[in-house]
Amino acid sequence: MAVTQRLELRQSQSLVMTPQLQQAIKLLQLSNMELAAYVERELERNPLLEHDEGTEGEESDRAEADAPAGKAAVEPPDSLDLTKAESLPANAEAPLDTDLENLYDSGPGDAWAGSAGSQRTGKDSGGRFETDERSIDQRLSERVTLRGHLLEQLQMDIRDPIGRMIGIHLIEMLDEAGYLTGEIEQVARALDCDLARVEATLAAVQRFDPPGIFARSLRECLALQLADRNRLDPAMAAMLDHLQLVAKRDLAALGRICGVEDEDLADMLAEIKSLDPKPAQAYDFEIAEPIVPDVLMHRSPDGGWIVELNSATLPRVLVNARYHTLVAGKVRSKAEKDYISEQFQAANWLVRSLHQRATTILKVAGEIIRQQDGFFRKGVRHMKPLTLRQIAEVIEMHESTVSRVTSNKYIATPRGIYELKYFFTSAIPGTDGQVHSAESVRHRIKALVDAENCAEILSDDTIVELLRRDGIDIARRTVAKYRGTMRIPSSVQRRRDKALGT
Repeated sequence: MAVTQRLELRQSQSLVMTPQLQQAIKLLQLSNMELAAYVERELERNPLLEHDEGTEGEESDRAEADAPAGKAAVEPPDSLDLTKAESLPANAEAPLDTDLENLYDSGPGDAWAGSAGSQRTGKDSGGRFETDERSIDQRLSERVTLRGHLLEQLQMDIRDPIGRMIGIHLIEMLDEAGYLTGEIEQVARALDCDLARVEATLAAVQRFDPPGIFARSLRECLALQLADRNRLDPAMAAMLDHLQLVAKRDLAALGRICGVEDEDLADMLAEIKSLDPKPAQAYDFEIAEPIVPDVLMHRSPDGGWIVELNSATLPRVLVNARYHTLVAGKVRSKAEKDYISEQFQAANWLVRSLHQRATTILKVAGEIIRQQDGFFRKGVRHMKPLTLRQIAEVIEMHESTVSRVTSNKYIATPRGIYELKYFFTSAIPGTDGQVHSAESVRHRIKALVDAENCAEILSDDTIVELLRRDGIDIARRTVAKYRGTMRIPSSVQRRRDKALGT
């Protein structure tokens, strides 16, 4: 067999991680604050980018006037105007819908196949990403905020998703001193849940650190701190009921009311003075700064839902075509021409990426609202099981894209502000062929346990039978697991506790 050499020409398509594509993918998972900071850095780095301050028409007129004869000036794209419904791209034009599992298997190349004009940028291109350049000691020295401190305790101490939702609402109702503002009935109405459930959650979060948090009055704040020290005896409770006498220093009246001697009364007053009437002031206060939602949702006149992007969170960025035309006509060296070309491509890609990010968020949020319509209309008990794949299949995007879109994105609904990730729950099969949300099953288990009495303590097997009567096919070990996550004791322990009246 003869061995010969020959030349062959082959064509193939491959998808590579160009700097522009890395930028587009990264923008998806940024929160609105991180996105604003990133755009500001790009504005400082790229001279062809500028803020849109409502002068698009004026800039366009100047660009047309300064354009060379015979060439029409290019309308500078606006990242916010591109988010209108009539400007939404077709699914085939979505550059952010990328299967990351296949990216690293692609061969080398300078362009992303199928994307005209997206070329590899240089070292100083505007398409790259900035990393956190702070040292580890700077990051660790950040002060803990009260909101973050309370949310950590909420995640650790309350396993029930409904209880966590109520807890988040209560945290948002705190003032700068740590007192609860508003009425808890508002939370019950907003979440369509029982007032007793809100009161039980309030009692749980009132045991959080710092002691005295979530109090509704000065007396309750001091009582919570004394209870934390195991010092809330009847005499102390009587003193707290007459704080006006403490302010007047009427020791004789206090002694008679509390039924203690002068020496004990002095110790009690010293204990009261050692308490903190404003327990939240030891932390950086950020509770008054609400989460700025990325998506706004409200009812339409015909009974449906209207979904729109929050324009306050979308940075308005323009490509300064006039400046590009002016500078491009004066550069002479190849290095200068390459730099201007790279910056112009980076600026255009940033505007496209911002537009695609906004439209993708809108698509995902709209489909989530359609899938979870029962939750928005009837409350948390009607939440359906939902996965990222279900959303991805409907909107014809990759599951990884949906995952990035739902990270650190919030939606303002008639029931409050929620992270988009919240609406994804696992499924429990039903005996009638239907599926049930795992969170709704946990809620039913908790309701069954709360309704039991001393004579009828429900075992895990009994709970399984009751759930199967309701069409929920669940195993005993699953009931035990859910009961453990909600910190519900076993039937034996509950029987002992109820017998002792605890």
